[in-house]
This record gives sequence, structure tokens and C-alpha cells, in this order.
Amino acid sequence: MRNKKLIPFEVIEKAVVGEPEAVDAVLRHYTAHIKYLSMYRGHINHLHLCLKHSPLR
Repeated sequence: MRNKKLIPFEVIEKAVVGEPEAVDAVLRHYTAHIKYLSMYRGHINHLHLCLKHSPLR
């Protein structure tokens, strides 16, 4: 029995070598998780770090 929440191993192998359709499938699968992890205390980590370490501050 197969877990429907997992990406097939063959798709992951193709994404690793750079096949565009496979990379797109992996990104679509993990989009919500990537967005969730990119947030920290309501700020997007990259933007927050850039502003925190900006020479203009």
C-alpha cells in the first residue's frame, strides 16, 4: 500500500538531476510547507535579516 502524501521516488530522482517537470512537481508538493517555514514571528526571514543587518540602520 502506498502513502499518497509522499512524492514517488522516481520523481525525486528526476528532480535531483534537474528535470523541469519533476522539480516543478516537488515544489508544488512542498509549497505550503516552504511558505510556513519561511515565516518567523510574522516576518519573512530573508527580509527580516536583510533589514536587521542593513548598513542604513
